[in-house]
Amino acid sequence: MTQRENLMALLRRQPYEFVPTDLMLCPALEEEYHRRTGEKDLPYQDYFQLAWRRAPELIPDDTDVSRFFPYHQGRINPAVTIDEWGVGHESTPTSMHMTKMLFPLEDAQEVEEIEQYPLPTYSTTSNPQLAQKVEELHKRGLASVGNMQCTIWETSWYLRGMENLMMDMLTDEEMAAAVFDKVTEMSIQRALLYANAGVDILFLGDDIGMQNSVMMSRDMYMEWIQPRLKRLISKVKEVRPDIIVFYHSCGYIEPFIDDLIDAGIDVLNPIQSECMDFEQIYNTFHDRVLFHGTVGTQTVMPFGTPQQVKETVWHNLDIAKEGGLFVAPTHLLEPEVPWENIVAYVEACKEYSQKK
Repeated sequence: MTQRENLMALLRRQPYEFVPTDLMLCPALEEEYHRRTGEKDLPYQDYFQLAWRRAPELIPDDTDVSRFFPYHQGRINPAVTIDEWGVGHESTPTSMHMTKMLFPLEDAQEVEEIEQYPLPTYSTTSNPQLAQKVEELHKRGLASVGNMQCTIWETSWYLRGMENLMMDMLTDEEMAAAVFDKVTEMSIQRALLYANAGVDILFLGDDIGMQNSVMMSRDMYMEWIQPRLKRLISKVKEVRPDIIVFYHSCGYIEPFIDDLIDAGIDVLNPIQSECMDFEQIYNTFHDRVLFHGTVGTQTVMPFGTPQQVKETVWHNLDIAKEGGLFVAPTHLLEPEVPWENIVAYVEACKEYSQKK
C-alpha cells in the first residue's frame, strides 16, 4: 500500500498494512532536524515518511490587506503583520513563533459594522491550480488535506475578541449572529473549494476546551457553534460524500463529543492526554468516531524518555485494538521536545507495524 492507500484504509475502517505516522515540528525543531540528519533540502515530512500533506493554502480573491488598516488605527508598527482576515499579529523579541493578536472588530458597536467588514472571498479564479496540486500529492502516493483548523468559533473571536464575542452571545444576540454568520459563510466557501479540488481529508477545528473544563456551556455551544458547523459539513458532504472530516480541539471537550459526531465529523483530534482519558473516550465513542493524536505534547513528548514515548504509543494502539486510531503527538512539537523522543515515536509506529 502507498501511504495514502494505507491511511485512507485506516480512516475507512478497512484493513491497513502499517501504522502511519504524523508530526509537526516548530521552527527550532526543524533546524534541529537539519542539524541531526544533515539533510539540507529534504523536508522532514519526507524524511519521516509522513502519511499526508496539506494541499496549498487558499489564496483570497483580494490579497491587499491595507483595507484592514483602518481597523487597527494606532496599532500598526514594524512588529505587526495583518493576515488575510484582517487580524493583527504583534511579535516580541521573546515570542518565538507566537504573537499577540489584535482584533479588528473589538470596538464595533453596531451590526452594520460587522456586515460591512471586508472579509475575503475565495474562488477557483484565485486558486486555479488547486485541483492539480492535490492530484500531484495523490500521484506521489500521499493523502491530501484541506487545512481549515480555524473554522467558526476561533475565526470569529479572532475578529471580535473572545471576551467581546462571549458578551455578545449573552447580551447582544444580533451582534453575535452577525459575526458567526459572516464567518460561517466564508468557511463554507473555503471548504467547498477544497472538497471540489479532490482532497481526501478536510481538517476543521476550533478550540472549545480548556485544560480542565469546556470553554462554554453546552447550551451556548449548541445555540451558537454546533448548528453552523453541522451546516458546513453537510454542504461539503453533499459535494463529496466520501471526504473524511477531521475536527481539532485542544483541551477537555468530552461533553461536546456527541454533538461533534452529530455535526458530521469522522475523526476527532487530538484527545489531549493531559485533559481526557483516551481509554475511556475510546470505549465510549469508538463505534461512532475515529481518533487522531493521543500522545501528549505537554508530558511524555517533552519530558518522557524515548522508551516511555514508545510505550505510550504502543499502549494507545493496544487500547484501540478494534481499530480507529491514527496515533500521533497531540500538537505541534515545541523546542523542549528532545530529538530522541521524536525518533522514538516514529520507531514505535514501525515496530508496532511489525507486530501486526
